[in-house]
Amino acid sequence: MKNSVSYPISSGLILVAFAGSICAQVPASAQADGRLSAPQAAVAVAQPPEPSVNKAHDDSFVIGNDDVLSINVWKEPDVSRSIPVRSDGRISLPLVGEVQAAGRTPLQLEHEITDKLRTYIAEPEVTVMVQQINSEKFNILGQVAKPGSYSLTHETTILDAIANAGGFRDFAKQKGIYILRRNSSGGDSRIAFNYKEVIKGKHPEQNIKLEPRDTIVVP
Repeated sequence: MKNSVSYPISSGLILVAFAGSICAQVPASAQADGRLSAPQAAVAVAQPPEPSVNKAHDDSFVIGNDDVLSINVWKEPDVSRSIPVRSDGRISLPLVGEVQAAGRTPLQLEHEITDKLRTYIAEPEVTVMVQQINSEKFNILGQVAKPGSYSLTHETTILDAIANAGGFRDFAKQKGIYILRRNSSGGDSRIAFNYKEVIKGKHPEQNIKLEPRDTIVVP
């Protein structure tokens, strides 16, 4: 009778063999429909989650009168609200009171509201977003159907502005239109605009984008 010889088996080999047996027992249909086998699930759990990306809101905008702000204080619905900036440039919030908003960026306003809330709330988290822009406006005067002041809520060209104002009146001098724009010295620069040429495809560069406080004059 021959002596039997036993060989040591490492725990690693046992684990591999065990995992292999599990894989062999997983039906093909489970893999076909996207379900994970036991070893695959273990690997998926072991992988760290991807970090979340938090985008800061745009802080280049300066708040003005009549803008509508969305103010959110985390876990404080009684303080959170949408609120317009009054004609005096201020807003009023519960616990905070009167705050100057016009002339500030959303981030600057966040800091002040946060500081005022620390008296009542531990570690307040405040977010200020501009929900609606009403303070940036342009004017169009003269021989158009609806002269007046219009909100500059998106990129607006001179042609857009004329269309918003209902087009020209009968005796409008369409070749003599000009734009008054505030310059760095505090005066106004005069920019010529020939409607007749622009609509024919000539000098399209004249159809510039308007800036806040631009005034279009249609003689």
